[in-house]
Amino acid sequence: MGILSCFENEKPVIGMIHTKGEGDEDVLRRAKEEIAVYEENGVDSVMVETYFGDFRNVGQVLAYLAARRRTIPYGVNCLNFDMMSFELANRYRCDYIQIDSVVGHVKPRDEASLDAFLRTYRERCGAYVMGGVRFKYQPVLSEKTLAEDLETAMTRCDAVCVTGEGTGLETSMTKIKSFRRALGDFPLFVCAGVTPDSVAEQLEYCDAAVVGSYFKDTYKDTGDVCAAHVRELMSKVEAIRAAH
Repeated sequence: MGILSCFENEKPVIGMIHTKGEGDEDVLRRAKEEIAVYEENGVDSVMVETYFGDFRNVGQVLAYLAARRRTIPYGVNCLNFDMMSFELANRYRCDYIQIDSVVGHVKPRDEASLDAFLRTYRERCGAYVMGGVRFKYQPVLSEKTLAEDLETAMTRCDAVCVTGEGTGLETSMTKIKSFRRALGDFPLFVCAGVTPDSVAEQLEYCDAAVVGSYFKDTYKDTGDVCAAHVRELMSKVEAIRAAH
């Protein structure tokens, strides 16, 4: 089946919930509003992340999603604490988790430990894993080639995530194409800098997109989700699907 079986449409788009707000009630209120905007405008799934909020905030939002009888697939990313992503995924029946790096960001001596950690927790968790390689803000300590690290990544996750240098910055087609060549038909998700101008070419090579900044009113991570921006990008994606 694989991770793509989570989604109703081909080339799915995952909208970010950054858990922004002033206090727990405000974070949850904002998240509910953002989820509604995403659903009303055709976004395929949402990922809840400890970007501005914390573990408790993410748990609140995931509890809300779980109580809605799975009207939309959802996932989690507990930044810097991958063990807690697995814990939250089990607790709230998430479809997938994102781990910002699954290979190459630790010293070579620690790769065996990382491999054992991921194998252990994947066996305990029903969620699929999206795994970053050469991901934004992650150190590159690997002594192996990109192709070698991607080969390892395919044993540690269910989809590889590719980004540019930072949040909201476009992921270059050169990088995307190099990942695709090495991965063959293994799922590849573009996870930064997706816009209406770039999405067609990016989804020609990638199987899904994760979008955060473009969906905000300011086109920056600190903004608020804007229905017009969501509609604009999703109309491009719908045209891509119709053409296939």
